[in-house]
Amino acid sequence: MRTVTVTWRPDHGRFEARGSHPVTIPVNAPHGDGPATGFSAAELLLAGAGSCSIWDIVEIMGKSRRELTGLEVQVVGEQATDPPWPYQRLTLRFTIRGRGITQSVAERAVALSVERYCSVLATVRETASIETEVVVEVDATPPVTPDLGAAVDDDEPPASDAGAIRGGH
Repeated sequence: MRTVTVTWRPDHGRFEARGSHPVTIPVNAPHGDGPATGFSAAELLLAGAGSCSIWDIVEIMGKSRRELTGLEVQVVGEQATDPPWPYQRLTLRFTIRGRGITQSVAERAVALSVERYCSVLATVRETASIETEVVVEVDATPPVTPDLGAAVDDDEPPASDAGAIRGGH
């Protein structure tokens, strides 16, 4: 079970969310006409979806011995026009950079995350469609510590990916 505590900070015009760690996340709160004081709650859902998914991808690439040198996901959420404005569609746009990472390897890692491992997307999928886009950028800089003995199959992550990803991140 996971627990998050959200506290109103009227002196700062925001809420603060705290989980099982000492770090707090500023969350926008009602504060008049002033500027935003943190993420909106709806943006936090998008951030959670993106973070959950790229966590999986880092794990999958590591287990398949791919050298991941950069990873970014932009999550675009389309909400209904009427209250309570649920998300109707999420589009996750991944940019994956590294060595030994082909388009098919990257798409397979994304599919595993989106369809099997990411708990946030599994929850959101009940109300919203989920689409993905994957861009692979080959990193041509020399590796810092080359692994000369590792054999890499350019087309697939490891066949035994079951249990490879820690659930519920």
